[in-house]
Amino acid sequence: MLYSVVIPCYQSSHTIRQVVEMTSTELTKLNKIPFEFVLVDDFSPDDGATVRKLRQLADEYAYVKVVELAQNAGQHNAVMAGLNVCSGDVIIAMDDDMQTHPSQLPKLFEAFDQGHDIVYGYYADKKQTGFRNFGSWVNHTSVRILIGKPKDMKTSSFWIIKKFVRDYVIQYRGAYTHLQGLFLRTSNDIVSVEVEHFERAYGSSGYTFKKLVSLWSNIMGYSIVPLRIARNVGVFLSILSILGAVAVVLKKLLAPTSAVGWYSMMVAICFFSGLIMLFLGLIGEYLGRMYLGLSNNPQYVIRSIYTGDKRL
Repeated sequence: MLYSVVIPCYQSSHTIRQVVEMTSTELTKLNKIPFEFVLVDDFSPDDGATVRKLRQLADEYAYVKVVELAQNAGQHNAVMAGLNVCSGDVIIAMDDDMQTHPSQLPKLFEAFDQGHDIVYGYYADKKQTGFRNFGSWVNHTSVRILIGKPKDMKTSSFWIIKKFVRDYVIQYRGAYTHLQGLFLRTSNDIVSVEVEHFERAYGSSGYTFKKLVSLWSNIMGYSIVPLRIARNVGVFLSILSILGAVAVVLKKLLAPTSAVGWYSMMVAICFFSGLIMLFLGLIGEYLGRMYLGLSNNPQYVIRSIYTGDKRL
């Protein structure tokens, strides 16, 4: 049985060696051998420092494979690139910054060896900013409402899956990848295990507000709940407007001298116009993503793959 460790790398020249060496030591202790590492450089903007470090590791260790992307694809798409390249019967995903710490692997494998299809590590105490914690809460709530994630299921970028899960997930070719959505489509045998969240070994998170919003919006590709909300809100407002019109007519009949409020009318026009534009934008987002899917907009573009001194 082969174990594959997939790690998306972004400006990780200072930490990736430690991640690989500590993880390989931990897997050997657990007798999870043989293993391979698939390190995916997500077009790191560091003048090639990350790629050079990854190639050094590939030259030193026969079990290291490096995937270099030609443009930034985002963490989930970078993981998808790794999933397409890896060959393992069991796939482990980790981060490159030592926050998903190799020392926590025994906890995940204890649950995985019980036969579960997917095992997530989750953090009771996250070593990140309040803004990131808020973003995680928004993402968790959105996935639960839009995709139907169980309330007691907690997730992170630290997980282990079986090969059949990987085989199904890589069939998805859309550009807007959201791994939680794909995993939930694949199996209901998913468990969460509490692990310790460590401080970043170097630097800061590469997730900007724009990237977090972009990742969150990918959830829409796995649910039509927003469209149903738009429909229900439209029905509610239509009924409300009819009742309002009846109320205005009755008021005029009962008090003919009452003046019609110009300001209230303008507020109503602005409110409903904004609401219409919001839902038109929502529908447009769905249509746009359908168009990009039909035009084969890629998840990622691989520039090259390195194994030792070989370039594939």
